[in-house]
Amino acid sequence: MNERPRQAATRAEPPHIVVVGGGISGLAAAHELLAGAPTQSRRVTVLEAQQRLGGKIRTSPFAGRESVDEGADALLIRVPWAREFTEALGMADELVSPATGSAAVWWDGLQPIPQGLLLGLPTDLGQLARTKLLSWPAKLRAASEVLRPRTTIETDSIGAWVRARFGDQVHERLVDPLVGSIYAADTDLFSLTAVPQLAELAAGPRSVLLGSRQPRAMPTGPVFASPRGGMARLVEVAAQRIVELGGVIRTDTPCQTLERDGAGWRVNGTLADAVILACPAAQAARLLPTVGDSLAAIVYADVVLFTIAVPRADLPDSIQGLSGYLVPKPVQNLVTAVSFGSQKWSHWNVLADGSEADTVVLRISLGRDGLPVLHLSDELLLDAALTEVGHHLGVSLRPTATRISTWHRAFPQYRPHHHRLVAAIEEDLPPSLAMAGASYHGIGIPACIRSGRRAAASIADRVLSVVA
Repeated sequence: MNERPRQAATRAEPPHIVVVGGGISGLAAAHELLAGAPTQSRRVTVLEAQQRLGGKIRTSPFAGRESVDEGADALLIRVPWAREFTEALGMADELVSPATGSAAVWWDGLQPIPQGLLLGLPTDLGQLARTKLLSWPAKLRAASEVLRPRTTIETDSIGAWVRARFGDQVHERLVDPLVGSIYAADTDLFSLTAVPQLAELAAGPRSVLLGSRQPRAMPTGPVFASPRGGMARLVEVAAQRIVELGGVIRTDTPCQTLERDGAGWRVNGTLADAVILACPAAQAARLLPTVGDSLAAIVYADVVLFTIAVPRADLPDSIQGLSGYLVPKPVQNLVTAVSFGSQKWSHWNVLADGSEADTVVLRISLGRDGLPVLHLSDELLLDAALTEVGHHLGVSLRPTATRISTWHRAFPQYRPHHHRLVAAIEEDLPPSLAMAGASYHGIGIPACIRSGRRAAASIADRVLSVVA
């Protein structure tokens, strides 16, 4: 019987995979490709358009501290994806957890977020009854959730589903501030399916309140963690490990051209057996004109983050024990959330020279979907940040240090049925090309890590098993 000879017998070089994008999704993909294969069995090249790696992850010195994050400052480690990645990189011993997890919502003053919430959804009516965040009619409306018929999820809108089950105030003062702060989103326009915890509840028992009474195993241990040296440390170690495993990383090297070459590709003229596009949808649309219009339908929200250092004596006692607070849309101007960084991360209270800091670091977020801010000057934005936060806290803020971090297209916005859009795009892609990153499969560092690793596994299964 005649058998087709294996391609490996005629290949002069191991298969080559190009990863376009040096953010955490691309680095996770490259690491997965190399760590799961024998040494020198495949070549992996990472192309990053910017001079630095990390994408929206950036850490820099501030106000005498060695490393204060300019973007995300923590990993969600209750899900396995980031935890497993840090363990694979040998970073488990570097992780620290927040000193406090208590937060508030500003509504006519700082109101503690009630206990027993799941992304803002009530699960304990006793706790809900005691909060000052809701009026009594709104509390009664929320309690009536147990009597309401099943709510359709076909609209795939967080806001539509939450309002139907619990009423407007629960949505506007609890769910939208909490979920909206995570995704810089207007949750009336954000996909329910894209938030797995909410989607699971919506698809579960008819009543969320009744369903929450069913006994279930509760996770233990910290919810969040961060490398002591900041989130950029994760990028640094991942890049170092990729190079140690034989990968090549090229910064300041944008992907200018992506062309088919038989079953493979030419990336900037260089032959690749497979490509992983770990770049935002706007960049991918330019490289993939056949699905460019669909990719262009994915929109983004811009945000600005001010980091300020304030004398400890200038802040009120009311913030003690809080990691920060959220500002609901009905009372928002430009500020959407504030983090009391020095109370959240105890190591931020120690300066680079080892002395105790006499200032407190605050991180102030401005802008979201539907609330543009980048057209405003830095001076106007800083004035708004100090004025609004000063009003919220009842003090006059006199920062000793300020830093602005401007994030253009920081958060992709998952409109209702986003998952269908992405599935249709991916169905049109050849087996030798995969996409990864926040534009497609989930926002947040753990979701990006999972997306990158899944893209690598897909390429390994569909392409490398054939050409190796």
